[in-house]
Amino acid sequence: MAGNDIRLMEAAIALAEELNFSRAAQKLHISQPALTKRISELEGRLGFSLFDRDRQLVEVNDSGRAFVEEARLSVFHGERAFQAAQRAARGVDVVLNVGRSPYTDPFLVTTLLSVQLPLFPRLRVDLTSQFSCDLVHQLLQGRLDLAIATEPPESALLTTVKIDEAPFYIAMSERDKLAACPSVNLEDLAGRCWVLFERRLHPPLYDAIMRGAAARGILPTRVKHVTAPEEAFPSVVDGSCVAFLVKVGALRVARNGVTVRPLTEDTLLLRTLMASRADDSSKVASELVRAFMRKLSHLSRDMQLSLPISA
Repeated sequence: MAGNDIRLMEAAIALAEELNFSRAAQKLHISQPALTKRISELEGRLGFSLFDRDRQLVEVNDSGRAFVEEARLSVFHGERAFQAAQRAARGVDVVLNVGRSPYTDPFLVTTLLSVQLPLFPRLRVDLTSQFSCDLVHQLLQGRLDLAIATEPPESALLTTVKIDEAPFYIAMSERDKLAACPSVNLEDLAGRCWVLFERRLHPPLYDAIMRGAAARGILPTRVKHVTAPEEAFPSVVDGSCVAFLVKVGALRVARNGVTVRPLTEDTLLLRTLMASRADDSSKVASELVRAFMRKLSHLSRDMQLSLPISA
């Protein structure tokens, strides 16, 4: 496969994902005119258009969808070929690229890294951190083999298995009247200032919170946005706001005048999933997932058995 062919396919994939020439060009780190030239060259070689576009709107047509689906596979396998050669040169049998959300429970990560596969004794796991929506893009582009993601966007191109489920946690001042409660619900938070993660970090999850609250007539007085849990601390410790956080984020801010309580809302339970490409036939990836799930099951059972049980 020629290098120019790969560049043309990557241009079509990026435009199909972004549906915007400017954003797609930024993703590829090229100028917008360069992207436009690549798309025109590709469509000229094919003899038909892949995208329907006017000055404001870009849409993928049926031909474009068919092309992009196969192009993803071609780019994916092309990158795999280079990686396989590099691994052989370094004397490493297999490298799996695994992504995780920055707020993944550390227990899940350490469990995954502790897995050993007898059939692949020189397996190396390269771990990177991305927000869940970005992890899905990386998987679909073939840049990741597996991802541990919290409530990732659904895609027919992915295979997923649930590995954990946990509630949101609400961070509040220790002086807050809700601090006396073992848990809180959305009704308890009505008429308060809410601190939420920025929507762009996880649009489906953000919308689930806001829609679920609005459907029940529960409205905040205002919403402040943050990109990291620590940014919520000043607004929480002074009692002016409460913050919606995942477990790991809650542990980071539960100190020096801030406490956290679980949010008891069945519709807002956070699922952590192990995801892979549906068309990925990698034996080592499937073996790692199976061994990881077995180890999680054993560890969970052992922890349950170690809990005090009343007679």
